[in-house]
Amino acid sequence: MNSKGKKIGLITTTLLLIVFVVYAIKWINHRTKYAITDAVFVETDYLSNVGFNRVSGKILQLYKKEGDEVKADEVIAKIDDTDYKLQLESLINEIQSLVYQKQQLENQLQRVSKETNINENVSKLTVEELNRKLQSLQAQKEQIEAQIKLAQKDEERYKNLLEKGLIAKRKYEEVATNLEVLEKQKLAIEKSISEIKVSIEKTKQSVEYAKTQKDITKEIQDQINSLNSQIESLNKKKEDLERQIEYTQLKAPFNGIVAKKYVSIGDVVKAGQPIYAIVKSDSFYIKVLLEENKLEGIKVGNKAYITLDAYPDEKFEGVVESIDIASAAKFALVPRDISAGEFTKLAQRIPVKIKITKGNLSLLRVGLGGEVEIEKSK
Repeated sequence: MNSKGKKIGLITTTLLLIVFVVYAIKWINHRTKYAITDAVFVETDYLSNVGFNRVSGKILQLYKKEGDEVKADEVIAKIDDTDYKLQLESLINEIQSLVYQKQQLENQLQRVSKETNINENVSKLTVEELNRKLQSLQAQKEQIEAQIKLAQKDEERYKNLLEKGLIAKRKYEEVATNLEVLEKQKLAIEKSISEIKVSIEKTKQSVEYAKTQKDITKEIQDQINSLNSQIESLNKKKEDLERQIEYTQLKAPFNGIVAKKYVSIGDVVKAGQPIYAIVKSDSFYIKVLLEENKLEGIKVGNKAYITLDAYPDEKFEGVVESIDIASAAKFALVPRDISAGEFTKLAQRIPVKIKITKGNLSLLRVGLGGEVEIEKSK
């Protein structure tokens, strides 16, 4: 090789060495400023299995498939509600029948109450009026009796005078006739008194009857109260059935993405059985299992830059939201046992949670992996 070739080779080697050194310096400098790891996973704390509440039946419609977006309260599935609607129709008919019975009893109660009050008031007034007549007749009887006593004395006196021939027979007959008339008037008054007393007793019975009619109105009111209780109970059942019919339409609990569809149209499902698994749209975050030797300088609030393997051309940004107090190994199902003295040094990983602040969140799926660069604090 001539000197010129050696010179070119030397220059090339030098340039490559410079490029390597510059790259190495940048690489080292980058690693100094950032903690970099590929132990990265897309996670969420809002993965919810949703199913029909309190109702069961045959699936008629599934409006969403895996990967579809859903809105809060959007109907995403429906089961057959025929049986529930038939029960509701039967219940409505039963309620209407009871309401009709109640209306009939209320009309009867109103009529009986009105008649009872009128009859009772009329009977009481009649008793009062008869008592006044009775008092008047008794007063007349007393007057007649007083007049009879005087007439009896006159009759006896005129009889003696007639026997002695001191008066004419016609005069005696006038006195005797007057006594007879008074006695007949007394008998007539006594008969009227007896009749009024009978009328008073009958009228008092009418008053008592009116009182018994009040007991009937109480019985009618008790029946109405019983019907009210039945109607109230059935209305509560009706409201519950109406809610169950609403529950035959499955609604999304929040804005999100369907992660899993568990059933197919035509399947018969039970209440509470999962139909979909839904991930809340704004609940995604990046979980990083950061090696303990990279933890220095990592603090809450530090920026992070994420690249996902599934979307290498998409860039996501975030900030450190939390750093766990214990390593991931501490909560393993089978923790390491070092009590026997056997110990192999392994780099522990600390879970770090990163809140995503920038990027196309609609691309995110739970479980996706990638790489993260977290800025270190100086």
